[in-house]
Amino acid sequence: MNLTQPTVTPSRRLLRALHDHPRRALVALFLFVVVAGAVGGPVAGALRSDGGFAPGDADSVRAVERIEAATGLQPSPGVVLLVETPPGSGDDPVEAAADTLAGIDGVARTDVAGAAPDGTSALVVGTLAADADEEATARAALDAFADDDGVTVGGGAVVGVQLGEQIGQDLARAETFAFPVLILLSLLVFGGRAAVLPLAVGVTTVLGTFLALTGINQVYGVSVFALNLIIGLGLGLAIDYTLFLLTRYREELDRQGPTLGAVLTTMRTAGRTVVFSAATVAVALATLLVFPMGFLRSMGLSGAVVAVVAAAAALVVSPMIFGLWGAKLARRRTSDGAEGRWYHVSHAVMRRPGLIAVATAAVMLVLAAPALRTAWTPVDGTIVPPGQSARVVSDTVEGEYGGTGTTPVTIAVDGDGAAELARQASGLPGVVAPAEAADLGGGVWQVDLEVTGDPAGEDARAVVTDVRELAADSGVDALVAGPAADFIDQQAAIADSLPLAAALLVLLTILVLWLMTGSVVLPVKAVVMNALTVGVALGALTWIYQDGRLTGLLGYTPNGGIEPTNFLIAAAVVFALSTDYGVFLLGRIKEARESGEPEREAVAVGLGRTGAVVTAAALLLAVAIGAFSSSEISFIQQIGIATAIGVLVDAFVVRSLLVPALMGLMGKWNWWAPMWLRRVHDRIGVSER
Repeated sequence: MNLTQPTVTPSRRLLRALHDHPRRALVALFLFVVVAGAVGGPVAGALRSDGGFAPGDADSVRAVERIEAATGLQPSPGVVLLVETPPGSGDDPVEAAADTLAGIDGVARTDVAGAAPDGTSALVVGTLAADADEEATARAALDAFADDDGVTVGGGAVVGVQLGEQIGQDLARAETFAFPVLILLSLLVFGGRAAVLPLAVGVTTVLGTFLALTGINQVYGVSVFALNLIIGLGLGLAIDYTLFLLTRYREELDRQGPTLGAVLTTMRTAGRTVVFSAATVAVALATLLVFPMGFLRSMGLSGAVVAVVAAAAALVVSPMIFGLWGAKLARRRTSDGAEGRWYHVSHAVMRRPGLIAVATAAVMLVLAAPALRTAWTPVDGTIVPPGQSARVVSDTVEGEYGGTGTTPVTIAVDGDGAAELARQASGLPGVVAPAEAADLGGGVWQVDLEVTGDPAGEDARAVVTDVRELAADSGVDALVAGPAADFIDQQAAIADSLPLAAALLVLLTILVLWLMTGSVVLPVKAVVMNALTVGVALGALTWIYQDGRLTGLLGYTPNGGIEPTNFLIAAAVVFALSTDYGVFLLGRIKEARESGEPEREAVAVGLGRTGAVVTAAALLLAVAIGAFSSSEISFIQQIGIATAIGVLVDAFVVRSLLVPALMGLMGKWNWWAPMWLRRVHDRIGVSER
């Protein structure tokens, strides 16, 4: 369709207003940022810090709900106290700690769970009421024993609170590290006062996303882990989009001068590419909504929102800055970017396209190979940093108490058959003691099985599977809860949803790229190259975290595998950003080709005009989101490291070598599409002319 006809459209009127009255527009932007910060800023403290790793309708979740409905109590302790018992102290410290814990709102029952073999400590566990505010109860417990050096507070409720606090500290640390580096790099890359542009768009993006999440959080509880993705991805995309727009505006300054026409051309070409880029990023992350886990949905929803807000902010703020400074944003020295280093690199690659394509793909496959041996591990105590009290309690219980104070496998039976099921389950491999059925009232019975090994380890998972088979064979209405059951249900949900999510990711990405290019070959190639980039990033995760490398540098505790939902998030983010850079390059190649350049020359021109931009953007984005590798929470580390590796590989290897090699190899076939599909694209697609 023709987008250059001189009709005065609403978008043109808006651009004229932003360009002609930049100071008024910037005042309005400032007011928006202030309101967004005031209204949206507090959302960080309102996000969920617990759960979300198992489907809401899973048997393990329904088992907990069944027990809570019958008893009014949570089925496992929410607060666990590690009480020191020095020689001669008797039971006084334990009784005092139990009395204090019992007086906290939300704690419905306290029990002494046992003593250490050497008699130096004991455990006091607090069971919370089913309707208790876990966060408030955990904070009250921490405050109650804050001045008691002889009591260490842990438990599931405390883990959620301390993770939320740690995320806040990690964000502050990452910002302290990243912002000075980003400002310095922005001054070098953008040059002079133009460095204000990514800063303004980045702040607008982050606070605008917080404002949007304030409303979303009222309807759907968002996980606190999304904060890291919002800030890292928001800053990264703000840098990407503004750098691309500024580069194109500088080209138009050379041609048209500081006029409205230069802005209109920039927004018609580079601005449209930004829209396509945001669409591909949002689509890739939105596919996480297919999975029924709250954690994945939170990350997917937040990522999609931040991509849309980043594009909107870039497209609105950039014309203001262009109108305000105009010619002052020009390059210090003018040169034809198509004749630069990246232009010559592209021609050099296309002289031997087959060899370079095969060699590059082979190296990437080797680097991706470790991802094939990834072992899945559940969320466990190692997610909490070693310095936190919940981690101290968890490690002590595991090391000195053999898991005392936990209930690895809990069975909730509705109706008859509980006693017989308990008898049969007691004889299963891995169950270390006979179990009895406890009447909870209302026809509901509870059976607790003591199982060898970790609460979510192989023994516990085998017991869960066996119990479910016993219940199914005997016709007993039994639901199994506990860490092992949660992990099994999580894996089953991922296996069920992954084919649909992958299909949507591929099909929607291909659709957006087809709308942009009109080709069916280029979108398919983009998906394949993105998959290679994702494989390299995930292979690095496995090589580092599963194999326990760089523990001293990164400060994490290896547990022999990777948590599967984190793996999926890292894959989605890397795939999204790989498509993001691909859109930038394809947009310029398509523009050069439509202006009449031969196939290989169009590729060289496109890479010449975007190579420096993409590599600079990748470096800045790697700093923005890679800064979270300094987090003390391994979840955040893994996403930051995988993303940083992915964007750098994509910019320096895929876009520099693999893309020009494959495009040079295929020539005009890059743009092939069936005739009927081409006619459809002619009606609804986009042309740069």
